[in-house]
Amino acid sequence: MTINLEAEAATREENNAALIAALNETSLRDVDSSWQLDVVNDAEHGRWVALLGADAIAELTYRFVGGRVVLLTTWVDPAYRNHRVATELVARVLDEVRESGKKITIICPVVGRFIARHPEYLDLIDKVRPGAGAYPQHAPVKGDHDELAAFEKDMT
Repeated sequence: MTINLEAEAATREENNAALIAALNETSLRDVDSSWQLDVVNDAEHGRWVALLGADAIAELTYRFVGGRVVLLTTWVDPAYRNHRVATELVARVLDEVRESGKKITIICPVVGRFIARHPEYLDLIDKVRPGAGAYPQHAPVKGDHDELAAFEKDMT
């Protein structure tokens, strides 16, 4: 199987742009979606999944690295965008992380933008390794110039 990395990156960028635009359209206090969602942690596959009934309509992927949760990417089925699904998913994930006492590293720009709009979650960001998606942008830790290399190093 051949993977077209450029096409995959373009699709991911389009997804992020659509989700961030939807975040910008919601009020700061309104994080509930238009539906009754269940959000479950599918630890086996490293993702939180938003379910509408039996249908998975959104997910936020993650990895545990060095005692923190690295939030990688958010995806919402296009049919369910603009209904605050990503907003509710991210809020519920961050609430669960807070209950666990862990810190987060943000790779996903959707999560970074969400936290920028909801500063009550700023305390969850790992101060040493905030991540490339953290917003507001943090200065890199001295000697740690490549976030991806640091992530890969943590994984080994």
